[in-house]
Amino acid sequence: MKIGFLQFKPIFGAVELNLKKIEKHTRNVHADLLVLPELSNSGYIFTSKNEVEKLSENIPEGPTTKKLIEIANKNKTFIVCGVAEKHESDYYNSAVLVGPEGYIGKYRKLHLFNDEKLWFKPGEKEPEVFSIKGVKIGIMICFDWIFPETMRVLSLKGAQIICHCANLVLPYCQKAMITRCIENRVFAITANRTGSETRRNKRLLFTGKSQIVDPYGKLLVSGKINQETVKIVNINPKNALNKNILGKNNLFKDRRINLYKGLIFP
Repeated sequence: MKIGFLQFKPIFGAVELNLKKIEKHTRNVHADLLVLPELSNSGYIFTSKNEVEKLSENIPEGPTTKKLIEIANKNKTFIVCGVAEKHESDYYNSAVLVGPEGYIGKYRKLHLFNDEKLWFKPGEKEPEVFSIKGVKIGIMICFDWIFPETMRVLSLKGAQIICHCANLVLPYCQKAMITRCIENRVFAITANRTGSETRRNKRLLFTGKSQIVDPYGKLLVSGKINQETVKIVNINPKNALNKNILGKNNLFKDRRINLYKGLIFP
C-alpha cells in the first residue's frame, strides 16, 4: 500500500487559494492514502466567532469536501484532511475522509489545544475506525497525540494506520509519535503544516517535519521544517496486525485492564 502526506502552508481565510494549493501539490501523486494538515481549508489563528462562522463548512456539503472528492476521484486515492466544520449552531475542528467514490466519514477533534477552546466544540463521540481497500484506518487531530488513550482506542478497534492531521507548535510530537506507534504496533502518518501565522498580536511558528512511522518505531520518511512537499512510502499494512513481542508477550492480551480503573475515575 502506498501512503503519504502533504505538508504545506495554508493561508488564513483563503479557502479557495488553499484548495488550489492542495490540488496543485497532489496533481499526479499516486498514493492509496494521503493525509493533509489540520484546518487545511481555513488556516489556524482565529480572532473572532465571526471568522469561525465565515470559514467553517458543512460536511460533506461544503466546498472543501467537494473539492477533496474531486481530487480523490481524479487521483484514485483516499484523502484525510483537516477542515473547520459547521454543524447547525456548533463549530468543530474536524477531519474528513473521502475516496474515489465520494464522502466516507469524519472525525471531530477530542482534545482542543489552547485558544481552540474559544472557537470550537470538542468532539463527543469515541474515535471511529474506517476500512479502505481492506485496511483499517483511524483518524486523530494534532493535540490528540499527547493523550495516549486516543491512539490506544483506535488500535484496540483494529486500526492499522493512524492518520494524524496536525498544526504542531510544540516540539515534542514527532518523537512522541514514535513511542505511540511502538506501544500500539501501528503505522502513523503525521501531516503537519509548515511556516508561521501572524494575526493581530499573536504569532505561531509551526514545526513542519511531517512523518510516517512504522509499527516498530522506524521513521520511514519525513519532511523538512519549511518545505511544502508530498512524501510517499510503500508499506505492508499487515505488519500492524501482529501485536506479539517475542514469544510470550502480546501488547493487548497482556493488559491488566481490571487494574486500570484509575484511568476512568481520577
